[in-house]
Amino acid sequence: MMENNMHTQSRRNFLKKTGLGMMALPAFEEIAAAISLPVYFTTGFKISEVTDRSAIFWTRLCRQEAPVPIRHSRREEVFRHPIDFDENQPVGNMDGAVAGASGFVRITLFNGRIQTFRSDWYTAAADDDYTVKIPIDNLKSGTNYRVEVEARASMKGASAYIGGSFRTAPDPRTPAAVNLVACTCQYFWSYDDKERGFKVYDSMRRLRPDCYVHTGDYVYYDKPGPLATTQEKARHKWHAMNSRPAIRDFCREVPIYMLKDDHDLLKNDVDPTAQPYGELSYADGMKIWTEQVALRGKPYRTYQWGKDLQIWLIEAREYRSNNDLPDGPGKTIWGDEQLTWFKETLATSTATFKLLISPTPIVGPDRDTKKDNHANKNFHTEGAWLRQYLSTVDQLFVVSGDRHWQYFSEDLETGLLEFGSGPVSDFHAQGWKPGDVRPEHRFLRVKGGFLQVRIFREEENPCIQFNHYDVDGNIVNTHTHYAYS
Repeated sequence: MMENNMHTQSRRNFLKKTGLGMMALPAFEEIAAAISLPVYFTTGFKISEVTDRSAIFWTRLCRQEAPVPIRHSRREEVFRHPIDFDENQPVGNMDGAVAGASGFVRITLFNGRIQTFRSDWYTAAADDDYTVKIPIDNLKSGTNYRVEVEARASMKGASAYIGGSFRTAPDPRTPAAVNLVACTCQYFWSYDDKERGFKVYDSMRRLRPDCYVHTGDYVYYDKPGPLATTQEKARHKWHAMNSRPAIRDFCREVPIYMLKDDHDLLKNDVDPTAQPYGELSYADGMKIWTEQVALRGKPYRTYQWGKDLQIWLIEAREYRSNNDLPDGPGKTIWGDEQLTWFKETLATSTATFKLLISPTPIVGPDRDTKKDNHANKNFHTEGAWLRQYLSTVDQLFVVSGDRHWQYFSEDLETGLLEFGSGPVSDFHAQGWKPGDVRPEHRFLRVKGGFLQVRIFREEENPCIQFNHYDVDGNIVNTHTHYAYS
């Protein structure tokens, strides 16, 4: 109510100053609309959670056309922290800052020149960091759509536009080629292109992928520049990352699925019992995640891309036990609810290949000093059971995030295969010695890059191919598996 009164008083003051005090309010609104501040899509938009019939569109309205420029130099080492960064300066002055703006957003879809869908207007408000999520159903499978996102500061104001395109998933009954890419772990200050952000996004975009999975640590709350000890600073991390041109351009063309990990939520190795990080609580982290990521329903979900591929996107933070509890049958990362869902959906799957995509490793190997994933001794009981169970499922493979190196490994006990995508830049690669090749390793590279998963058929024989790429888009490892060999 106070905000409305302030707006009313502002209108009255404007009328007095301009000599329009006797003008009717509707006429004033038309004048106000004509001079209202513009809105921008500085932090881009995302086409999320695409299925063969639906999608969710996410965007955030912005007050400024470009982010605050990067002014600070970096330390020349892994995790290139900014030098002399003032953590207490106003957030609006920080490198990459983008102020939000109130307004209205709607989506229009076109198939060719034909308009096939137009949403209602959705409100962008401060309570949700000026973000908007628009779900769309009743789409056609395997169909190309052109996207037009429209925004206004007021319903009578001028419109701003941004466009993109995407293709829905193929019908689950139809054999179809699929090109999926995955990557993990991106700290703002580990960029490898000052103008574009991360080279890996331009390299992935050149492959024209059907979809992209970011497997977690999209931002780093507990790394400086700033340390996200408040909600305002945590949100800033998302604004700065999303405004990078390489990410913006990529997300206008490639549907995205996002998994969260510890640094997206609060701090390193976080679980639901975690104490606040400064003023930022676990509940705050969950609230901000729901603002910045377009989901509906549970955080774990499964989607089928044609007859030959089904993916499972796993949640590894919300249901886990405290990392420091003694290992045993009751200690879990997945939780009973998610595990029951996974077993039920896996049992009913008709897809040729099953791809389990996890924010944290299941096979590894990992460092002895780590303690928060299934490749660590702290979760050995559930990890050993899970590896054994997964190995009994025909044509199932694991894609993992979180580790800051690229790898392809085979569990020595069960034969389960796991592929680690690697981080988004070479500047972020660390944590494993390049020469430390373990018996599990079939490929190891302590550098940044991404993973491509291709589905195709050769003479009706379904095939899945895993390609590791470096940040410049060069293949550094390939593994191909045929369904009928």
